[in-house]
Amino acid sequence: MADADNSRASEDEELGAADPTRRTHQGEHRLPPAAAVLVAGVVYATLPSSLTLGPRYIIPAVEVALLVALVATNPIRMVRASRWSRVVSLALAGLMVLTNLVSLGLLVNTVADPKSPAGSLLVAAMQVWFTNLIGFALLFWELDRGGPVARRELPRSELPLADLRFSHDEDHDTVGEVRRGSSEDAGWVPIFLDYLYVSLTNSSAFSPTDTMPLTSRAKLLMGTEATAALLTSLIVVARAVGSLGGGGS
Repeated sequence: MADADNSRASEDEELGAADPTRRTHQGEHRLPPAAAVLVAGVVYATLPSSLTLGPRYIIPAVEVALLVALVATNPIRMVRASRWSRVVSLALAGLMVLTNLVSLGLLVNTVADPKSPAGSLLVAAMQVWFTNLIGFALLFWELDRGGPVARRELPRSELPLADLRFSHDEDHDTVGEVRRGSSEDAGWVPIFLDYLYVSLTNSSAFSPTDTMPLTSRAKLLMGTEATAALLTSLIVVARAVGSLGGGGS
């Protein structure tokens, strides 16, 4: 019995000394979210003109301009944050989401026309779904626990309330090989790819999966994203069935 207690104490000591792999002062890398913004801009710019808000290149140009301002502040690592950079970051994500929801509304209106080409509408629906995925991932990434810089730099006691609860936040009382990667023992914090995964599963399952919304705004955002994704999927199914029934017209 004593040997077992000593073994567990030794294991706990090792866990307590675990190197925090994410809560470091290096900051999160700028490349993944920046690349996501550029990809979403390209996808939006290739939508049919009937589904864009104004000239097709206006919104992507604004997004790129906002991104350039953010990259100038944190070119490689996310180590600095100010009130204006937070406003610009949230404006970029919000612009992407809002314009894409407008495109979804225009898509619903267009798909009601039986003369509209099925092939191009199905591709456009997938473009809208994909942009929806990236836009909400950016919003989750910017809002949760004060944003990417705060999540890395601030002591946990000073972090704003979490909007999302990840499985890592509850792994501290599990077996050692899982506990070593938990938020409490390893200093784990979510990065952009984690929020991209949350957005992907929410858009695919139309509901939270392994990450739960905690705040009203998180529930509102996840509900909006799931509803938009569901509507887009229904458009795809309805148009595909209609095409089959109409002999592929």
